Amino acid sequence: MNRPTPDPVGPGQESVWDYPRPPIVAPARGHVVIQHRGVTVADTRAALRTLETSHPPTYYLPPDSVAPGLLRTAAGSSFCEWKGWARYFDLVLPDETVAGVAWSYPDPTRGFAALRDHLAFYAAPLDAVTIDGEQVTPQPGGFYGGWITRNLAGPFKGVPGSRFW
Repeated sequence: MNRPTPDPVGPGQESVWDYPRPPIVAPARGHVVIQHRGVTVADTRAALRTLETSHPPTYYLPPDSVAPGLLRTAAGSSFCEWKGWARYFDLVLPDETVAGVAWSYPDPTRGFAALRDHLAFYAAPLDAVTIDGEQVTPQPGGFYGGWITRNLAGPFKGVPGSRFW
């Protein structure tokens, strides 16, 4: 499939079509807060984000920004051609377990060493994932973990027909 036409970029926006491939790691700006069922799962101003052509950024939070005792290692793993092997985590609350909601790279490739043990979260199954108070929209498609905010212009990988973008 041919590359789609990028959406117009409005004031204060960045286009995901200007992101590089292969992807890079960059510091994220803003205050990231993740909450579920009234529990603050994570809170940081020191997140990192990965930037890759056509993808909204995936945010990686330092391990000390996640409330202790809420994550449990989950079954399974996956491989990213850029970052290496990922392991997954369940969010465990007294009345609910959210399976496979987070992942990290315990031994990332050299270019992504900054991500070591940082945690990324899928936004869709959680009550609130915010950056500077703005609720993020999960990247479409269910597989990818990017977060869409109003400062991004797409279209975004994950929509039907985007497999080979």
